[in-house]
Amino acid sequence: MRMFRSAHERRFEKKMREQLDLIEDGLNEHLTFASPVADAPARYLSEAGGKRIRPVLTVLASQLGDGPNELVRRAAQAVEMTHLASLYHDDVMDDAKLRRGVPAAQIVWSNSVAILAGDLLFARASTLVSGMGEAAILLQARTFERLCLGQLHETVGPQPEDDEIAHYIQVLADKTGALISTAARMGAMFGGASDEIVEAVTEYGERIGVAFQLIDDVIDLSPKKEQTGKRAGTDLRAGVVTLPVLLLRERAAKGNEADAALLQRIDAGVEAIAGGADPAVLDPEVDALRNHEVTLETEATARKWANDAVTALDVLPKSAVKQALVELADSIVTREG
Repeated sequence: MRMFRSAHERRFEKKMREQLDLIEDGLNEHLTFASPVADAPARYLSEAGGKRIRPVLTVLASQLGDGPNELVRRAAQAVEMTHLASLYHDDVMDDAKLRRGVPAAQIVWSNSVAILAGDLLFARASTLVSGMGEAAILLQARTFERLCLGQLHETVGPQPEDDEIAHYIQVLADKTGALISTAARMGAMFGGASDEIVEAVTEYGERIGVAFQLIDDVIDLSPKKEQTGKRAGTDLRAGVVTLPVLLLRERAAKGNEADAALLQRIDAGVEAIAGGADPAVLDPEVDALRNHEVTLETEATARKWANDAVTALDVLPKSAVKQALVELADSIVTREG
């Protein structure tokens, strides 16, 4: 939120923070259920922190119209709750050990409890949206559908007729872009912005969502453990497909012997780790991939998605809000954790 510099911008930032505090307070209230057995797991990931990019974007987008109101705040809470719910399910499916620097929910409780906690959050998000009108209900349903399709396509993997990289980008768009896009769209809708602006921020949100995930692929290889909260190459060691690996496969398939050899070593290391070997067995390959051209290409691809997101804002007049959206896109691709 350190996006504003002038006195006017600082006053604007102060108002933004006040709105985000109201949203956070409301989020905590909505994460209270009838049973204390449900409260602890359902509130667990929210209390662990998070960047709250989606609520920030919802409030910012509302400023392109008449500004935040009760429906804008409710939309921000519903979208953030939907995001939190998806994390519970993702961590179970990925057998993740950590989330936001704390043990994943299924490690603390069980797979069943984590899944049910996610279901509770999905249900509560739907309850919030149900009172916001037909357009909001339909948008929430379509967004949820895209989240499920993205997870399904990631789980099943590309089919023989699919281009692997295009398939991967679509998964990112569905799993992350869709919800960030909805956060922006709801903010503009319920803030009373014009249809042209609603469509512009919708495209912006989708594109920064993809950029966010692509930069995560780069960050996964970062040795800065204190910033990422994970060991460098966590995804690589777990056999999770990322864009650097897909680009390496593409180069190997074209006959580059050095890339084919590196890919073979990575595959062998992943198999060994799955069989119980020390994850450190892949340390040399993590270093090699981090310094490889494919990782630089991944970073460049993320920047292109972020730049395209900013281009979508061309219809917006110059303002503190537009500048904040531009800087948000930049902060996504320059972050280190």
